[in-house]
Amino acid sequence: MAVTIKDVAKEANVATSTVSRVISDSPNISEKTKRKVRKVMEEMGYYINLNARVLVQQSTQNIGIVMKNSTIESLHDPFFPVVLQGISSYANKQDFSISITTGDTEEAILHDVEKMVQGKRVDGMVVTYSKENDKVVPYLLKCGIPFVVVGKPVVHTNEIMYVNNDNVLAAKDATEHLIKLGHEKIAFIGGDNEFEVSISRLRGYQETMQLHALKLNESYVKEAPSSDCIERIVTELLALPDRPTAIIGTDDLTSLHIMSVLRKKHVHVPEDISLISFNNTMVAQLSNPSLTSIDTNVFQLGYEAARCLIEEIKERSTYAKSVIIPTKIEIRDSTASI
Repeated sequence: MAVTIKDVAKEANVATSTVSRVISDSPNISEKTKRKVRKVMEEMGYYINLNARVLVQQSTQNIGIVMKNSTIESLHDPFFPVVLQGISSYANKQDFSISITTGDTEEAILHDVEKMVQGKRVDGMVVTYSKENDKVVPYLLKCGIPFVVVGKPVVHTNEIMYVNNDNVLAAKDATEHLIKLGHEKIAFIGGDNEFEVSISRLRGYQETMQLHALKLNESYVKEAPSSDCIERIVTELLALPDRPTAIIGTDDLTSLHIMSVLRKKHVHVPEDISLISFNNTMVAQLSNPSLTSIDTNVFQLGYEAARCLIEEIKERSTYAKSVIIPTKIEIRDSTASI
């Protein structure tokens, strides 16, 4: 149960009207009392309801967006700005606004979500990732607030509304493309294996290699939870006695880093090593050489996430919806026949 002004007043041993004046930062309340009451509010987990008037109408016309990392870090990845464009596009059509989490740690992001939900600042939430050991999704499930996940939920899949690609199939298409070009020694540089998308793409790669009776060399499979480890990983691949002739990168930004390291080491793409990526963002089109990339329709992922959520806000459904956005390969200059 949410903490009320009366609860705070009782704990701080002041009148309810005093707590109200502290919230409004009234000059008639001493700084000492303000500090005392605010400390109690923080300790009790009281969140100011900024939308009291709107709540009379039972809607804030606002949805919260949960980023997987800090806002600044997430927006450096070209995937997230495009997802946000899709969410904003549909939200705007429905006269909804959006609020984005700003925390720079998992705990801070969860705290942002708690403030949005308990402070009645949003009607629902879009979680822009799916990962193991996540605290946000279980919290939202417990609260009963409408929410949608971009990605297939790792747990409670049948209870959670989500929008996703078939990432296993997307990775199969990427691997098949390289095999058709004659490549057999194919490396896979995936993202953080806590995230569902990384696990699914690795599975698609592995299944396709096995289907074609190609050796699954453990030395070819790398996990890159951050861009900081790309140079080390590429250096390790190049140092192998039987180095790969092609690399699958987990996303366009990672692949751009891979290409940069290869160039630094005088390895040419695609003449020496072919490179294929995912998401088909602007980075893939503008890189040199341009990146062959699996188009995951990132804008549509965001658009459909907002549509599903706002429909759920307006009329709660009796079952959890899921939407699968199709993918397709965009062949460019970074892949070539061996």
